[in-house]
Amino acid sequence: MPHSDSALFDHVMEALDAFQIEIPSWGFANTGTRFGKFVQAAAASTLEEKFADAAEVNRLTGVTPTIALHVLWDLPDGIDDIPELKRLEQRYGVKAGSINPNLFQDQEYKFGSLCNPDPAIRRQALEHVLNSIEIAKQTGSRDISLWLPDGSNYPGSQSIRARIAWLEEALHAAHDALAPDQRLLIEYKPFEPAFYHTDIADWGMASHLARAAGPQARVLVDTGHHYSAQNIEQIVAWLLHTGQLGGFHFNDRRYADDDLTLGSIDPYQIFRIFHELQCAQSDGLASAGVAYMIDQSHNLKGKIEATVQTVVTAQELWLKAALIDREELTRQQQSCGIVAAEELFRGAFWTDVRPLAAAWRERRGLAASPLAALREGGYVERIALQRGGRASAVSSYA
Repeated sequence: MPHSDSALFDHVMEALDAFQIEIPSWGFANTGTRFGKFVQAAAASTLEEKFADAAEVNRLTGVTPTIALHVLWDLPDGIDDIPELKRLEQRYGVKAGSINPNLFQDQEYKFGSLCNPDPAIRRQALEHVLNSIEIAKQTGSRDISLWLPDGSNYPGSQSIRARIAWLEEALHAAHDALAPDQRLLIEYKPFEPAFYHTDIADWGMASHLARAAGPQARVLVDTGHHYSAQNIEQIVAWLLHTGQLGGFHFNDRRYADDDLTLGSIDPYQIFRIFHELQCAQSDGLASAGVAYMIDQSHNLKGKIEATVQTVVTAQELWLKAALIDREELTRQQQSCGIVAAEELFRGAFWTDVRPLAAAWRERRGLAASPLAALREGGYVERIALQRGGRASAVSSYA
């Protein structure tokens, strides 16, 4: 960390300039749990409304230029929806980001998608992934983010090893369809909806599958998809070290995949993850291509307000990590100065960076407080009146 005030300020500006985060289209729609959903008047029910909301978040924060899309929810007609998508990009100044196939919604996937014992259903699932890759080519999207809920609930009910082979075969075929500049991001989740075994249950399985698929496949880490007390920053460090880290879906959790706003439960964990990422950059590792994405959907908080709150929190935690004096930290680590190293680490975390973040925004013509600007601008109230509480086209969220 630079020591003079002017050097520190320049360092802060550079750190925030380098940080952008993608927001999810489904975060603006009415979504819910397996028990139901609570409808919000301002929720988006069309792709255009999602783009409008994403544009408002980007206008307020200046760091969310792309919106992640879910194929069946946002582009139900596939390639035929691309002209409309291009029009929305032009109108709202926000680009399509990662493309997310949907392998959990159709009735055929009751016993799995890419790992289904029925070869016809496996082929159906693969065709959907291939169509999603083609959509990504048409939108100019680099990343195809793949999560599947495949697994089983009862011992002996499925062949675990047979499903591994089917999955390897499918992901290799998907990888072969990628354009040279595209990536296949493979996400893992320890449980839900499968409760006995999940086919991609942890980062080791995802890393193996990425290697089996091909050199353009990487692992996607969802911070909610872990057991309680799991050391996620250690996973991140391993994936960085092995060149397998492709991106993140950021949210927070108390138990498992709770979809809570980033930093609402454990901001120190996100800070520790950001430290590993920035260390990798300092050490010259190829971490610049790591995608930072939000994966949240809120039933209680206002959707746009929660998204802005998350983006601001991510910026602040990224900035806190940038304040660590890594040269001094390395010295203390080498000499086993445990308390000194921890205090240096903790000191950066406890620093109030909100004034620095506000200064960065003001220098770039943004409101010092995006949340306050959202409330004062009346955007949510206007769209609530216009949309009138219509039910979202998305009926549930997995």
